[in-house]
Amino acid sequence: MAGFRRISYLWKDADSARDYTTGVSLHSHTNQSKETLDFLANFGASYGWVRTLIQGAEARARANHGVGINYSASYWTPPLNPRMAFDLESKQIEKQGLAPLVSITDHDSISAPMLLRTVAAARHIPVSVEWSAPYGGDQSFHLGIHNLPSETGQEWMKTFEEYTANPGTPEQQAKRLNEILAALHALPNVLVVFNHPLWDLYIIGKEKHLSYVQKFMTENSEFIHALELNGLRSWDENREVKAMAREWDKLLISGGDRHGMEPNANINLTRATSFTEFVHEVRYEGRSHVLFMPQYAEPWKHRILQSALDAIRNYPEFPQGSRQWDERVFHPDPNGVVRSLSELWPGDGRAPWYFRYILATIRMMGQAPVSGGLRRAWSESHQLNLALGEEAL
Repeated sequence: MAGFRRISYLWKDADSARDYTTGVSLHSHTNQSKETLDFLANFGASYGWVRTLIQGAEARARANHGVGINYSASYWTPPLNPRMAFDLESKQIEKQGLAPLVSITDHDSISAPMLLRTVAAARHIPVSVEWSAPYGGDQSFHLGIHNLPSETGQEWMKTFEEYTANPGTPEQQAKRLNEILAALHALPNVLVVFNHPLWDLYIIGKEKHLSYVQKFMTENSEFIHALELNGLRSWDENREVKAMAREWDKLLISGGDRHGMEPNANINLTRATSFTEFVHEVRYEGRSHVLFMPQYAEPWKHRILQSALDAIRNYPEFPQGSRQWDERVFHPDPNGVVRSLSELWPGDGRAPWYFRYILATIRMMGQAPVSGGLRRAWSESHQLNLALGEEAL
């Protein structure tokens, strides 16, 4: 693919954006996004003592309330509402002297951009989504679908939902997914991005995941417009994505994957004045300049910890309904009705003592001097020298 491909780092080159007029924030989440509780399992895998605490809480919930913790039917929502998320991403870009273009991609929902279109400052926001598309029978690929036509956005969501609910056999999945991606590709202003393609998110094993990726790309490469360099994944994984892009002759694009209070750790630089112009720059001109922001230079484990802490913090200044952590976590009640934890607590409506103890212990990791000690222990200064390479190819 001809065109211009570049990766820059703001901490190495403060003038990276000098020749550009616009910054593009891709792939971020709002409180309209339903997030699985898998992060608890991943957190427990990293810290055995956390897993021990969680197992204790599970046992007490069963013994005291007759309710087992159902992770598959539970979810949490990020703390920022759509307007707050839009403003956070816009302000980071504006600080670089650039005009902002923001594409919010909540999981399987276009509610945020549709709500934001009623706000004057965000009325041109693209209708975008991160679609969790089942593939292979035991996992899904996350696809960033950006700039859907406004008039048919809801119809496209229905198409995605029908496939996700009834994907059929692996063979039927492959055929139907190919048809949907071909139809999206036929829309000239839509951008399809393979988000964090090498992340074994469903923990099926790296080798098996890679085999699915290879098969998926063999079947659908012509309909995938770019691969994502993910702002919340590690240096090593992003280097592997860079090699994958070379193998498949695909453009690399930014994607911050923000869920908490830290703005996206990378953006795209462009001279486009609208999101549709940016899509054409990527799809038809093969142009992409990814700029990593200073937060990406922070130790990866420390950033993941901070993102997890953002999810369990209380925000008394936020709108009602999103201030307390237990207002943003949802679980089925004994009758199977999904409700916020704040509605499910027995007695005085407060979380049981053991939940409060778990959260206080985890939050302590984000406070000095513990946080500073962990940050030093997780230092990745050697990664800054390796970086990802100045040129994407």
